[in-house]
Order: sequence, then structure tokens, then C-alpha cells
Amino acid sequence: MRKGIWILLAVAFVCLAMVPTQVMAADAKPELTDKDCAKCHAGPPGDIVAAGARHKSEVSCTDCHESHKPITPANIPDCSECHDGEKHFELTDCLNCHANPHRPLEIKLGDETAACLTCHDPQIEQLRANKSKHTELFCTDCHDEHGKVPNCVDCHDTHSEQMVQADCAKCHQAHQPTLLAYGSGVPNKDCGACHDGALASLSATPTKHQDVACVDCHEKKHQTVPECVMCHESPHPAGIMKKFPTCGACHYVAHDLNNWPEEKKQ
Repeated sequence: MRKGIWILLAVAFVCLAMVPTQVMAADAKPELTDKDCAKCHAGPPGDIVAAGARHKSEVSCTDCHESHKPITPANIPDCSECHDGEKHFELTDCLNCHANPHRPLEIKLGDETAACLTCHDPQIEQLRANKSKHTELFCTDCHDEHGKVPNCVDCHDTHSEQMVQADCAKCHQAHQPTLLAYGSGVPNKDCGACHDGALASLSATPTKHQDVACVDCHEKKHQTVPECVMCHESPHPAGIMKKFPTCGACHYVAHDLNNWPEEKKQ
């Protein structure tokens, strides 16, 4: 009889000892690794390995997906849970551009401007301050891939057959294309692509102006017309200058100082 009691007590003790262990086992989360996730989810882990950027090097699957369905019905986190502190991260609908968060830097662009401006302020300021047809475009009309800088000649014909893409930037900036500004190295032939009459006269004149570069007189900014006295200080006596106060009264135009048209000679 006494032996039976001891047996019952021993069994009860063992059962009581097992209860906490069973409860802990039911409540504990399994320690999963990325390799465990890849057993069922081949696509996302493959994308992470191929093009995960910081999602590959700084986070694991379970850092974002802390649990799994059906235990956690919404197990896909908001981007803002990790990405904050910058104007760009305040945007909603991240997946409009970053369609695959496992390949976050592969960006798909639609007709978009507002999202671009969260990072590219100077460009829109130039476009708005110097209105042109470019101002009316979406950013993505030209930059249809993130980071892509298109060639001007993809949309625009050059001013002459001799000009190529590399010549465009000598005078034009894409975000303020009508604000022409150029350096001292622009050759006369480039100016002559639009101002062919002026270049023809300048090339044919027997005066010293034939040897002067267009940009030496029309320096830095397009349509700058200098005063003759900037180079020619009081070339005639005061009496002559009083009678003919404008140089063009005798010298016609700077590109051909001595060749007055017939209608002007009469």
C-alpha cells in the first residue's frame, strides 16, 4: 500500500514538472533563419541576393516579416517603419516606384514629377524660373529611368549637321534651355549655325573684326550687344562724335563695318 502511494506521488511530480515546459513550448516563437524562409519562398530571397542593396546587407527576412500568416494576418510592414527622417520618405504609395521591395533600387517610373522633387529641388527651381517647353513636361518624360540623363538629340535636332550631342552643353542647360550661356571656347561656326548671315559678313569683312571670336564681343550671355567704346575708346575727334553720336551712322554693323547696303547708301 505504501509503495503504491509513493508511485502515485512520483507520477504527480513528473506531471507537474512538465506543465511549465509545455506552456513555454506553446508560447515560444521559433527561431527562423533566412534559409528557413527560402524553403517556401524562393522568389523574394532570390531577389534579395541579386539586388537587395541594404535590404540584403542590413536586415533579415524576419526583421521585416516578424511573424507569418495566419498568426499575423498583416505581416508586410509599412516602409515608414524603417525609412523616415527625409522628405522623400514622407511620400505614400512607395510601391508605385519601388514595385519590388526585395529589389528596392530597381525603380519603375510612370508620369511623375512630385516624387522627384523631394530629392531634386534645384532642377525644378531652374525650370520654373526660366520657362520653356521643358517646364511643361513630367520629369519622367526625359528621365524615364531613375538616374538616366538623356541625350538632347533624342528629341531635338542640332542647329547644324556638323554639331553633335557634345556641342549642346556649350550653350544650353537642360533645366533652363532658353537661358543661353557659353564660355570663351565656343567657335564661330557654332554661332553661325543659327546666325549664318552675321557669320558670313564677319568672315568676309576686310577689317580686323574678321579675326575676332563671336564670344569675345557677345560674351557669356546670348544676345549681349556690346558698346563699340568698350574696345574702341573715342576713335574720332569730339566734333565728329557730336555730329554722328552712333557708330552705326557711319560703320553700319560690326560684322561688316564698310559694306553698307545699297538702300542705305542712297
